[in-house]
Amino acid sequence: MARGIRHTRPGSRDFRLTAGDSISPDQDQLTGTEGKSVTMKCNYQTADSTPYLYWYKHDSDLQAPQFILWKGAKSSTREFIPDKRYESRTTDTSTELIIRKLTLADTALYYCALNIISSDK
Repeated sequence: MARGIRHTRPGSRDFRLTAGDSISPDQDQLTGTEGKSVTMKCNYQTADSTPYLYWYKHDSDLQAPQFILWKGAKSSTREFIPDKRYESRTTDTSTELIIRKLTLADTALYYCALNIISSDK
């Protein structure tokens, strides 16, 4: 039911990227079946050893994207996933969002984001 995924780099000062950091979706559109699961993937590049990958859902132009989860990658095993219908897998170069038990309400635009936590703060 997911209409598509895109990437974004939110303009918040908490999200830090440096030259060479990037994130982009593996595919532009994805469909699923109600009651089943779907997996979305974004590929990223960073030299940082503890990147954090975020996922957001945007289902209306009248609202801001809604936070789904964040998960650490590479040397970070931290995560925050408030809704257990969602799961995330990360590698040194990719992040996946798995949505279980799809419903029509899952039809939306999904965003992945890369957050670099600077050690010199």
